[in-house]
Amino acid sequence: MDIRGIDHIELYVGDARQAAFYFSTAVGFQICGQGGPETGLAGQRSLLLCHGDIRLLLTSGLSAEHPAARYVQRHGDGIAVVAVEVGDVAEAYAELVGRGATGVTPPTTLTGADAEVVTAEVAGFADVRHRLVQRRGSRADFLPGVITPTPFTAEEGKPVLAEVDHLAVCVPSGELDETVRHFEGLFDFAQIFEEHIEVDGQGMNSKVVQSPSGQVTVVLLEPDRARRPGQIDAFLDQHAGGGVQHLGLRTDDIVAAVESLGRRGVRFAGTPASYYDALEARVGRVDAPLERLRELGVLVDSDHGGQLLQIFAESMHVRRTLFLELIERRGASGFGSGNIKALYEAKERELAAAAATPQGVGA
Repeated sequence: MDIRGIDHIELYVGDARQAAFYFSTAVGFQICGQGGPETGLAGQRSLLLCHGDIRLLLTSGLSAEHPAARYVQRHGDGIAVVAVEVGDVAEAYAELVGRGATGVTPPTTLTGADAEVVTAEVAGFADVRHRLVQRRGSRADFLPGVITPTPFTAEEGKPVLAEVDHLAVCVPSGELDETVRHFEGLFDFAQIFEEHIEVDGQGMNSKVVQSPSGQVTVVLLEPDRARRPGQIDAFLDQHAGGGVQHLGLRTDDIVAAVESLGRRGVRFAGTPASYYDALEARVGRVDAPLERLRELGVLVDSDHGGQLLQIFAESMHVRRTLFLELIERRGASGFGSGNIKALYEAKERELAAAAATPQGVGA
């Protein structure tokens, strides 16, 4: 399966304009296209957002019967379509259906003055669909005749975010292996990593699958029902089933990215100060000011290839489901699983130190 990378991510949201305001004001995306009934998008309003090589399509249904409206009613705002670029949509669609995929939309060609785009869709995991995209000509014309390009002035300087690094998907207990087989059997993905994580009585299983090109990576997470409920269980409850828990966005300079998004109002998950006391003993020397990482709450992990720096933004949704991760890779190919245990141990040290401090004494 000739999957060349992620073309775009489509979110179904209750109010596309309101969601676009958050992504543009807080995260730094710019509106670069829009469409609705007047452009042939019956019953919906869509806004295309751009930042670096990242394309987000925000879609709201204009009636209760529209798929976007039904999705939002069940799950809240979330990722409903993962669009991947392929060399030949017709060939890929036929191959997928032949392998057992459920066809949703057969190949459709959109032609503009400077571009031709072919798309098709098949059912995916949970309520998420896979969209196949084939492009010829100008990439500025996202969907000719359907999404009207909107002129925008790029902000000064280099974009702080580069591309989609990975998607993290939560699935109900017992569905992890089935979801892995979905990606392996249909899309020729390969499983590149697996582990069981257990911390403070909570547990989860994780497997990572990746396209042959290495350009599309999906982290799959399943709760361990033999342990007490944790964050994966919370997502599944609030999201009313499996789906994309977070979107990992790669940056070349995580310190600059966190500073930029923080100034814009993005809130990030807090990190115990004691996490940094044992950081370099755990991952080695970090080529970044340790005090600045501490101030910002940036996490660091390492594997055989090098280090990665990451941070998680707080969810912007009322259900506290979908959120963003910023990640900078310095040779590492992992996803920071070592930070789960390190954060827990740091919190334990912090609580122990607080307990040892006489009441009214200390900072």
